Amino acid sequence: MHGLADDFVAELCEWIAIPSIGADPAHHADVARSAEWLATALRRDGWPTVEVWDTGPALPAVYACWPAEDPAAPVVLVYGHHDVQPVDPVEHWQHPPFEAVVRGEELFGRGASDDKGQVAMHLLGLRAHLAATGQTAPSVTLKLLVEGEEESGSPHIATLLAEHRTKLGADLVVFTDTPLFDRSAPTVCTGQRGHITATITMTSGNSDLHSGRFGGGVPNAAIALARLVAAVHDEQGRIAIPGFYDDVREPSALEREHFARLPFDEAAWLAGPADGVTAATGEAGWTTLERTWVRPTAEITGIHGGYTGPGVKTIVPRQASTALTCRLVPDQQLDRVQELIRRFVAEHTPPGVTAEVVFHGSGVPPYAVDIDHPATLAVRDALAAAFDQEVLFSRTGGSGPAALLHAWLDVPVVYFGATLPDDRIHAPNERVVLPVLLRGAEALARLWRLLPDRLRTPAAEPAGITAELGLAGSARPEPGREQEANRA
Repeated sequence: MHGLADDFVAELCEWIAIPSIGADPAHHADVARSAEWLATALRRDGWPTVEVWDTGPALPAVYACWPAEDPAAPVVLVYGHHDVQPVDPVEHWQHPPFEAVVRGEELFGRGASDDKGQVAMHLLGLRAHLAATGQTAPSVTLKLLVEGEEESGSPHIATLLAEHRTKLGADLVVFTDTPLFDRSAPTVCTGQRGHITATITMTSGNSDLHSGRFGGGVPNAAIALARLVAAVHDEQGRIAIPGFYDDVREPSALEREHFARLPFDEAAWLAGPADGVTAATGEAGWTTLERTWVRPTAEITGIHGGYTGPGVKTIVPRQASTALTCRLVPDQQLDRVQELIRRFVAEHTPPGVTAEVVFHGSGVPPYAVDIDHPATLAVRDALAAAFDQEVLFSRTGGSGPAALLHAWLDVPVVYFGATLPDDRIHAPNERVVLPVLLRGAEALARLWRLLPDRLRTPAAEPAGITAELGLAGSARPEPGREQEANRA
């Protein structure tokens, strides 16, 4: 590496060393240190406006703005986050999680991929953009919002958006927290699923009862719960909650065509990312990629009830509970799905048993942008130029606050990611592949130049970006209106 990328790895390693685990109160001071680190880096790069929003209730977020030379240029808000996941089980790490290590093309450390690496990629991409164009300001007015609570479900993102709506105003949001499909098959993500979580508890009495004296004569909470759980899906793998699919927006034929063209090896996926699962299952009529990207789910994530200690305890349990997580797709409404679950539980609660359904938080709504939106096509073309190959469309099964950004700011959200699905985010030995991240920075440098004209007519591509990033000669592994997303 040379040129603008010379200091990039060292800077990223320095940021990774700050253990900004937002979910752990013991590390909240580190989240604040992480925000200050980013603010310092932005000021060093010349951003005219840099602010750390740390007045609560949200953990510290970083805002920055660099106006374009042309006052009529589009305003683009880049979203990312600087908080990271806990590192447990720490004994499974090959290196200390907050001591970044480079091995070959890979950089290991918590946050290397999710999401410090991708936020740092934006800083590098802007440096390359300015160097390649010879400008003193970007071709679009750039704003950054880098929050500190995404790994905790962004519980205060709506508060941030409400309090700072004027400052955050933009024509477009670029959401940077998603992966490419594969290093050899770069893709543009066009949507994320939403999610809701609930605990369902069934109770049949005030205490566990002797199974000899009472078994066969009183309701068994564990059996009632088991019947409920078994009824969630039918024999074809469809969710059997009445009305669950009524509002589901199916992917377009073109999207399904793109999904089918991706080099997906199901056996390798099962053995690798699925960690030894021996068979793929799910809703009939859909491929595995489609099941995990564009179809809703109802997953039982835990079951508890009765005696779970060593040996045997002959009782009729008074209480049993299950944890339910539903991934939702456009245009499913959070409140409607919650009501459907409540009705389903009530209909499957037998006499003598009471049921309680508790939803955890308000949930995260799903979001998808049209694949023919001019900004989505600009992202595709910028990535295609940087990776020197065709770029297809994809989705991701995870969730994020894209729909909230869309709803509060009332502008389209497009996705830009340059990490990989096997980066082991949220797991031990998280890594990022540096050449892929650098290609992402190259694509961003092109994107800022393309966006102003691409929304009207195709623009000439700026020269010199590859050379500025130090990648020359290396192997390259009126706007449309998208569908309305759910409002929180």
